[in-house]
Amino acid sequence: MADTEEAASSKANNPQSIDEKLKSLIRQMYIPFAVILLLVIGLFALFMVQYTQVSSNITTASRFNQQFKDEVDLKMYTFVSGSSTELPFAEVKTAGELAEKLLKVSGNREAHRTIQSVLSLCDNLYDSMIQIRNTVSYDERMQQLESNIYIITKLIEEYIYTYLYIEAGVLAGVKRTINIVIVTELLVAGTLMFLLFRRTARKTRSISAGITAPINELYDRVEEIGRGDLQAKLPVKAEDEILQSLSDGVEQMVQKLDAQMKLNNEEQLRLRHMELALIQAQINPHFLYNTLDAIVWLIETGKTEQAEKMIVSLSTYFRSFLSNGKEIITLAEEERHIRSYLEIQRVRYKDILDYQIDFDSTNSQCLIPKMTLQPLVENAIYHGIKMKRGGGTIQISDECDGKTLTLRVKDTGTGIPEETLAEIRCGLENGENLGFGITAAYKRLKLLFGEKCTFDISSISGLGTEITIRIPWVTEIGEEP
Repeated sequence: MADTEEAASSKANNPQSIDEKLKSLIRQMYIPFAVILLLVIGLFALFMVQYTQVSSNITTASRFNQQFKDEVDLKMYTFVSGSSTELPFAEVKTAGELAEKLLKVSGNREAHRTIQSVLSLCDNLYDSMIQIRNTVSYDERMQQLESNIYIITKLIEEYIYTYLYIEAGVLAGVKRTINIVIVTELLVAGTLMFLLFRRTARKTRSISAGITAPINELYDRVEEIGRGDLQAKLPVKAEDEILQSLSDGVEQMVQKLDAQMKLNNEEQLRLRHMELALIQAQINPHFLYNTLDAIVWLIETGKTEQAEKMIVSLSTYFRSFLSNGKEIITLAEEERHIRSYLEIQRVRYKDILDYQIDFDSTNSQCLIPKMTLQPLVENAIYHGIKMKRGGGTIQISDECDGKTLTLRVKDTGTGIPEETLAEIRCGLENGENLGFGITAAYKRLKLLFGEKCTFDISSISGLGTEITIRIPWVTEIGEEP
């Protein structure tokens, strides 16, 4: 009895040796093997799901593209020629729903952009159909049919073919990847497990004596790295080649990690400016198209003075839009830009649109992203003023407390229902794309000022909407906001 207790005490006081741990590791090799096998099966299942999804996307898009253009073109022709009174709104709606569905399930970036283009073209097609319906002249209808409808449906068809081509490439790539990954994983896993078993069994006794100290040193070094110490240091000296390589690799990793972190910070800053420039480069092509149409109409009706004023406003608009290539402009430049934009729109909507711009001249040198106000004003016109009988007024104002610049865009349009307003606010918080106007303005400001910018929307259905922007007072590029 005493001998048994003494043996148990001796076992408890003597920790398991490295040799014993390595032998135990050999017995436990079946566990990582099972993990690798499950990983292979998981990868196979993942790629099969992707393969099935891409195949379904191709089938759906192909079935749609076989009939869309012919049906829409034919129905539009019969409508213009007077043979039918039905416009193919249902087909366009179906095409948009299909594009939205493909947009949700398409993982490829190029395919995603292609479907985004299809969605945009569907909106343009719908607007063009409305325009034809509102046009009385048969010749003008035929001209719009040929220059708008046929071209847009052709572009939609071409984009769908482009999407099919991209998805076909993705499908082929997934199929190749499935074969390569599975075969490679099996070969590598089998080879590694076999080599590990042989090497571990052969080197167990030889590495036991000299492994403990280097492992402890390496452990201490890894803990330092975990605490954020990325300064280059001499590798741990070890007799074992694996430990020495591991130590050398850790120090090389630390150096590369430190350099990569610095590079990533620079890259993030560059991408931030690029994204800001990309968002600011967006402009609604319908604005230019409709403005030129309005100028032509004014000239044809003999209203040359109004046409001349509109041309001057358009020139001022684009001069301020280009702004010598600057992406960040002063509030005074932004005021000239939005004033010229509203002058043009007031000519077009003279019976329903009025505006007031009340800017304090002392704030004129404050810097803001170019085209901050236009998307908000555009939303106010198209979703507020135009939808309200009798029209309304847009009021734009600013104020400053010395540190914060406040901009307000207020309209007396139809307002926003409570449910829709809640969705808009939630969408902005979650980074969702709610349409060009609100989303573009919000992203510009967030990219430049981050959390120091606030973007508030308030509205009363039937009375109007007010958007309030608060940003830091900045007068020099590079100044801390």
